[in-house]
Amino acid sequence: MNIVRFLFITWVGIASLQAQVIDRIIAKVDNYILLESELEAAYQQYLSSMEGPPPEDLKCRILETLLINKVLVAKAEIDSVVVDKAQVDGELDRRMQYFIRQIGSQEKLEQYYQKSVEELKQDLRPQVKEQLLTEKMQSLITDKVKVSPGDVKKFYNELPKDSLPFFSTEYEVGQLVKKAMVSKDQKQVARKKLIDIRQRILNGEDFCTLAEQFSEDFGSAKECGDLGYFNMGELVPPYEAAALKLKKPVYDASGNIVEQPQLSEVIESQFGFHIIQLLDRKGNSYRSRHILIKAVSSTKDVGVSATFLDSLRTEILKGSIAFEKAAKEYSDDKETSGNGGFFIDPTTGDSRILTENLEPGIFFTVDTMKVGSITRPMLMKSEDGSEAMRLIYFKSMTPPHQANLKDDYQKIYKAALEEKKNNAVNEWFDKTKTEVFIDIISDYSGCKLLTNQ
Repeated sequence: MNIVRFLFITWVGIASLQAQVIDRIIAKVDNYILLESELEAAYQQYLSSMEGPPPEDLKCRILETLLINKVLVAKAEIDSVVVDKAQVDGELDRRMQYFIRQIGSQEKLEQYYQKSVEELKQDLRPQVKEQLLTEKMQSLITDKVKVSPGDVKKFYNELPKDSLPFFSTEYEVGQLVKKAMVSKDQKQVARKKLIDIRQRILNGEDFCTLAEQFSEDFGSAKECGDLGYFNMGELVPPYEAAALKLKKPVYDASGNIVEQPQLSEVIESQFGFHIIQLLDRKGNSYRSRHILIKAVSSTKDVGVSATFLDSLRTEILKGSIAFEKAAKEYSDDKETSGNGGFFIDPTTGDSRILTENLEPGIFFTVDTMKVGSITRPMLMKSEDGSEAMRLIYFKSMTPPHQANLKDDYQKIYKAALEEKKNNAVNEWFDKTKTEVFIDIISDYSGCKLLTNQ
């Protein structure tokens, strides 16, 4: 646990703890302070992710990590290392959108905390700025850190053999996806439906009611079609271009709408057809609502994709083209096509995925297959709800085993690189701690933390 790593303390977690305890400053690093609520939030967050009893000195270890983070920020100020205001604003917007999605709507978030989104952003701004500065300083310190195959082997050999992790069965699985093209006739059906809805709004019907009833963006439909605030460039170009051309509503001094927001014409994006209203615009961000109608592929459209994949499967089995090359050239799934069609474990960066991390639908398919086989075209639903066909390729299976260099090189490589980066930051801290003022209250003197006293 002497690893220097930024522990993300959520603003929501700190806020709830501050409501339960009388907060106090437990450490100072130059002009930066560390609050007891920050330590408690990090401690509780860590406990929730652990199995079994925690180490006796866990809180001291976390305090050391948080203290080093404050030194990173203080040294960034000394060295004139900065993060752009736009970067902080962007991260604040991203987190607000996350909180809004979690709680259900912007109105519910503001009601819960009795503050506007802008006020909440201001509360969170110092924490976000510190996090971004910490990450930037760590990046500057570790940017040139590399590990060689020899380093990886040495790292593995020095690990106690009785502490090597045991991995369950791992699968290497790829997919090749072909979305069903939507015919012009099907698009016209969707467009006509939305034109009729638009006319009903122009005739006086309520946008909110119609969004709840008809919109096929089910996440926003229950919120009257409201997408909340987004920065420019975050939504697809056709939607954003149409939204930003609209006039937002006009309010009187009492906050009542005296002029309704302008309603867009029907516009098409990769997600379907939209009608849009602009609700607000603040600098680089804007808030809009929409009603989405998707053009649905027909049985004939799906059949075309199936026929294409069936022919491609034949070529792969004949050896005329490798599965990996076919996936890169023909698959419509951007997440896997760049990896030759293979699913990647996000925690390890490895193409072999533990049983428990494999998508259930994929697992139950692979469970009936032989290694090296490819399914015939199978119907699937894309994330956007559209229909597609796909081939599943079962490349390999690694049985349960204890970590070793042959089967788990990528995992061990990542662990070795992480340790070397942590050591680089620790060495930097040992050289730098005398350049800043560090003061810790006596309550934590038992932690034996390094100070300049």
